[in-house]
Amino acid sequence: MITNALKPKWTDGKATLNGWLAMASPVSAEIMAAQPYDSITIDMQHGLIGYSSVVPMLQAMHASNVVPLVRVPWLEAGAIMKVLDAGAYGVICPMINNRRQAERLVSYVRYPPDGTRSFGPTRALLSAGADYAQQANDEILCLAMIETAEAMENLEEIVSTPGIDGVYIGPSDLALGIGEGRLIPHFDREEEEMVAAIKEILAAAHVAGIRAALHCGTPEYAARAVGWGFDMVTVSSDVRLLSAAAFDSVNRTRELIGAIRSASPSHGG
Repeated sequence: MITNALKPKWTDGKATLNGWLAMASPVSAEIMAAQPYDSITIDMQHGLIGYSSVVPMLQAMHASNVVPLVRVPWLEAGAIMKVLDAGAYGVICPMINNRRQAERLVSYVRYPPDGTRSFGPTRALLSAGADYAQQANDEILCLAMIETAEAMENLEEIVSTPGIDGVYIGPSDLALGIGEGRLIPHFDREEEEMVAAIKEILAAAHVAGIRAALHCGTPEYAARAVGWGFDMVTVSSDVRLLSAAAFDSVNRTRELIGAIRSASPSHGG
């Protein structure tokens, strides 16, 4: 089985950079995977992506060395097992609030005796290797999202769940959860209570010997997060990157056209 390239990087103390796909497009996936990300996550929860789109997106990324991850819609056995059978090398699962849910997540990701995953890696046998059954439990990543007040209350029991490889922080939902309506959901939090919560999750993960990842909106904040000790950071998404690039391109073009017209004698005052 092709090894999961994220694991040795983390063992060597290197932080990894994760890309994010919200559009149901193999072309978008191929373009993002051609960039020097360490991993790319297909977002089935809030992205505009169904299972029929996940498979060709994974196929489009296969030519690169990027590690393919999927954020599943929810803690549901069928959805988790299907994306793994399709070739995902890790699952990010939203709204893990307690140890029981963390144990269920692990169970769906791992084959017996470590879990209850059903065997049938239709595409994974081709994309990962013929010895998939023997190696998958060691190579596939199981990441639980910490993003609610309940999860914060049960943080230590979640991070200590056997089989959980790491936690992934969703700052927007975490703000809604612990802010009690006072905090607007967005990335790159600066509020003292949010920064404290983020660092608390990071510390708890590392004490438990697992990894911590943070979803960020800008390179500057992602760099700060790595400075705090995060093992993986996500910066933006295909939708946000396309929107920002298009916005900047249009505005810059209009600025240049305006400057030319102002300088032209035919348009002078």
